Amino acid sequence: MTVAWLALLLYLLGLLLAFGWRTLTQWRSTGDTGLRLDAGPPGTLRWWAKLLFVAALLLGFAGPVAALAGLSPLPGLDHRPLHVVGLLLTVAGIGAALAAQLAMGASWRIGVDPTEHTSLVTGGPFALARNPIFTAMAATTLGLALMVPNAVALAAWLVLVLALQLQVRAVEEPYLMSVHGTDYVRYAARVGRFLPGLGRIRPQDRSPSRTGSSSSRAG
Repeated sequence: MTVAWLALLLYLLGLLLAFGWRTLTQWRSTGDTGLRLDAGPPGTLRWWAKLLFVAALLLGFAGPVAALAGLSPLPGLDHRPLHVVGLLLTVAGIGAALAAQLAMGASWRIGVDPTEHTSLVTGGPFALARNPIFTAMAATTLGLALMVPNAVALAAWLVLVLALQLQVRAVEEPYLMSVHGTDYVRYAARVGRFLPGLGRIRPQDRSPSRTGSSSSRAG
């Protein structure tokens, strides 16, 4: 099996577990799929974040396909040690994303209804980073880019990082502050945004009364 085929199979497995299987288990346990897919009005930050996220998913699939079709890798990146690192990072990312999703329990959502109030999850992987699912997804996509280091796979990672930054900073954090108030402010002041210790907010810079539009609480 070539590296490109393995990358494609791992990508599809990650999608199946993170979206398909997790949605099914959520529905079985709560009677609700957890899917809140409304992107909001075109041109809003929420809309752009979701559009970029979908683009990243499509590019993530296209990366291994392009490699199978003969697209040349980027100079200096097509080395077996990097392929191995990419494989390990991809597998670890898939596992970490699933573990973080399960840690959310009934609060897990893809998308958020602004009228809905779910519990703020701060334990488990969420004690290390506020968005561990997004971190794991970024790691998975980077791993795939190392396995098939072509321009399409690298673009998938870059677009995903941009989408996640926009989603979290401009959409999700204002929403969570408006819903959870000082509880979220205190949590965000001690726990990093994507990595431990990095991206913590200063409580005096954020007002619990600040409102925002709905967002994806997948991370």
